[in-house]
Amino acid sequence: MTADTYPPLPLASAGCACCSPSPADDHTEAPAAPTRAGGVATYAVEGMTCGHCVGTVQDAIRAVEGIQSVEIDLQTEGASSVTVTGPVDPEAVHSAVHDAGYSIAES
Repeated sequence: MTADTYPPLPLASAGCACCSPSPADDHTEAPAAPTRAGGVATYAVEGMTCGHCVGTVQDAIRAVEGIQSVEIDLQTEGASSVTVTGPVDPEAVHSAVHDAGYSIAES
């Protein structure tokens, strides 16, 4: 099977970017300005609907150089809160989220 022909996972949301069989939409909008407090930034990420989505986004952000931790408050309706600690580069975090198949909400 190719990546485009995998069947959806059982109990997966039809709008789930990580579980749906179709590739995620191309989100080319500019990143929303994160809420910052010292070495912490919080982003509103759209499209996450399950624990697998959370793991996908956490792994993508953790791969960004300098990131110390990633915490996600999953909201199945609307945007989830993603808090990143470490030397935060908003462009790198935006790219990681986008490459994982999700988008940062416009502020």
